[in-house]
Amino acid sequence: MIDRGIVFNIQKYSISDGPGIRTTVFLKGCPASCWWCHNPESQAPAPEMTLVEGRCLSCGECARACPHGTAGRGQGREAACLICGRCADACPTGARRLAGTEMTVADVFAALLKDRIFYEESGGGATFSGGEPLCQPGFLKALLAGCRERGIRTAVDTGGFAPRDQFLEVATAADLILYDLKLMDAERHRAVVGLDNRMVLDNLAALGAVHDTIWIRIPIIPGVNDDRANLEATAALAARTPGVRQVNLLPYHRTWHGKLRQLGRAGADDAIATPSRERMEELARIFRAAGLTTIIGG
Repeated sequence: MIDRGIVFNIQKYSISDGPGIRTTVFLKGCPASCWWCHNPESQAPAPEMTLVEGRCLSCGECARACPHGTAGRGQGREAACLICGRCADACPTGARRLAGTEMTVADVFAALLKDRIFYEESGGGATFSGGEPLCQPGFLKALLAGCRERGIRTAVDTGGFAPRDQFLEVATAADLILYDLKLMDAERHRAVVGLDNRMVLDNLAALGAVHDTIWIRIPIIPGVNDDRANLEATAALAARTPGVRQVNLLPYHRTWHGKLRQLGRAGADDAIATPSRERMEELARIFRAAGLTTIIGG
């Protein structure tokens, strides 16, 4: 186990990442490259500088604080930037923010334990997400072990992108696994996720044999994975996997656009609209027909 890692957000009072009131700890790094990812700042393993240009006052505080002489108005992620975070600390409006900070296990628990009463009263706990939290397996194992010692219920939100032994060691240490599925067809999966889905499907099968509390989470991306053939195949897989207790269908949204701009990246615009409630209910019926408890949303 490793006593420190890179965390890009700790979200308190989360009600979409498992039962009850939870604190979600977002770990940096992900091997996938889903273009619709609503946390694009999670994908790179190292810290990154973000800039909300509309908040910038051109006051020059960032430049004065920068010990390397690279900060200034503009993209906010200058080529020579060493990501020390001094400019973000000095920014009076929060226009600059460091996405990713090294934290110790003790640092994380200092945040988690403040909300322990909410976990106990609501049946909640801590959820470890990303990115792909298994990109930092040693740190994740240490966090899960610390939660178990303190009696805090845990969930891990994963896409299954990890070697099987490593994956199962982490998964069996968590009370709940939130397992992301996107596409059943290997070629379609590779085209939009950037990786083959063999590991994802094999790890789910292995997980179902040893874990009895799995929630399948499926992002619904119109024109990408919302066709009946794909969803019927996904429902059939979920229905035959032991341990699957429910399915969550997550409607596409466009928050990734703004986040990419803050990171200084150019993302392709799209005309995809968030699926209507009626459309989501239509898709949910596919899973309910397979005997699966199905919820729209987190």
